[in-house]
Amino acid sequence: MKLETTAIKRILDANLDRAREGLRIIEEWCRFGLDNPDLAQECKEMRHQLASWHSIDLKRHRDTAGDIGRDLSHPREEIRETVEGLLQANLARVQEGFRVLEEYGKLYDLELGIACKQLRYRVYQLESKLLISPPLEKLKASPLYLVTSPAENLLEIVELALKAGLKLVQYRHKTAADTIRLEEAAKLCELCHRYDALFIMNDRVDIAKAIHADGVHLGQQDLPISLARQFLGPTAIIGRSTTNPQEMAKAIQEKADYVG
Repeated sequence: MKLETTAIKRILDANLDRAREGLRIIEEWCRFGLDNPDLAQECKEMRHQLASWHSIDLKRHRDTAGDIGRDLSHPREEIRETVEGLLQANLARVQEGFRVLEEYGKLYDLELGIACKQLRYRVYQLESKLLISPPLEKLKASPLYLVTSPAENLLEIVELALKAGLKLVQYRHKTAADTIRLEEAAKLCELCHRYDALFIMNDRVDIAKAIHADGVHLGQQDLPISLARQFLGPTAIIGRSTTNPQEMAKAIQEKADYVG
């Protein structure tokens, strides 16, 4: 029984190290590569939560010299050709570490197992934000931007454009009631995503958030860009209308993703 307990503590210690190290590698890219404080903070919070479980009792059972896996390696672990490959490798490392901690944690401390299950799902979400078709990358690859006008057959018009290859749509209807705008925007957002296109909501940050739009386009009298980003999250696209060089300079300073 003592040997079994020792082995479990060594497993937990090794995987706490593995997950914390992987998160730190990802955090550094979020901080220095992306300049994204929200993603960096997400990694930091998970690291600190793990640190609270990494007790002296677990570290005391570490046996680095006697670890038979110390010298085991794979050729692919020796090469990192791109930042994306580095991130993928370390996200997988963290996810695997959390899964091990979740299962063996049930034998050591049930709360540890529960916490690591929740952390694992947070890493899945982090992976989506970092690697799976970021909206800003789609924006950069979209040379044509359709801004809608009110029309009875609006959905049909937009779908024809999407079928022709359009990848970026802004819904704009200044005079419609909120209920109409919400209904039309939701339908257009679903349609755009069906064709793997971006959907931008004009003016209304609240509607953009409610329907899971890819971003919002703001006029000069609308919310500040920083506040809109707080509502919509770090990966949302935020554009700003500008009419002169001064407004453009201010939008760039406020880190608008594009200006119109």
